[in-house]
Amino acid sequence: MRDFARHQRDPKRHLIGLSVVVLLHIIVIYGLMTGLARRAVEVIKKPVSATIVEEIKKPPPPPPPPPKKIEPPKTPPPIKQTYVPPPDIPPPPQPVEPPPTITAVAPEPPKEPYVIAAPPPAVVAPPAPPKPAVRRGITRLSGDDPVYPREAIKAGVAKGRVVARLRIDEKGRVTDIEIIASNPPRVFDRAVRDALQDWKFQAEGEKYVGEVEINFTLKDE
Repeated sequence: MRDFARHQRDPKRHLIGLSVVVLLHIIVIYGLMTGLARRAVEVIKKPVSATIVEEIKKPPPPPPPPPKKIEPPKTPPPIKQTYVPPPDIPPPPQPVEPPPTITAVAPEPPKEPYVIAAPPPAVVAPPAPPKPAVRRGITRLSGDDPVYPREAIKAGVAKGRVVARLRIDEKGRVTDIEIIASNPPRVFDRAVRDALQDWKFQAEGEKYVGEVEINFTLKDE
């Protein structure tokens, strides 16, 4: 209670209230002097006009078009088929049977007794002639020719001849070389041996001895 009495006796509170009252009086006097109050009264006195807004009605939708009449498809009239009589078909001719044939059966002659002939005598081939011990004229299947020796060229030897005897195995390979004749002597022997050891002849399934002759000729290059 004491605080409330002190608050009521506070001079600041009275000053605020007086200042508010004075400010209101000043505003009223200013309004009278400037005619602002008259304008406000005139505005209040004017009649209030109210406008009624009518709702715009939409026009009714157009009536739907009349339904189209669907006419059923016209069917053509049925085609009248005229009666056509069938053609006259003559009956097939009847087959004429040939007259019966009479065959005469002759009696069979008596059969002769069957005789078995003796087989012909066997032909025995003559024995093959014996092969020669030394075959001449044999042909090589592979291998190179002998090379002309340089020593013979330097010595001026223009030609030569060598006869060699060869031992050939079952597969046609040369296993041994023997010089039988040489002209000039020993000039072409080494060249012949070097070439013949690589020669190969026809294989006969057995060993045999062959003989070959080699001729040398120096050609001018």
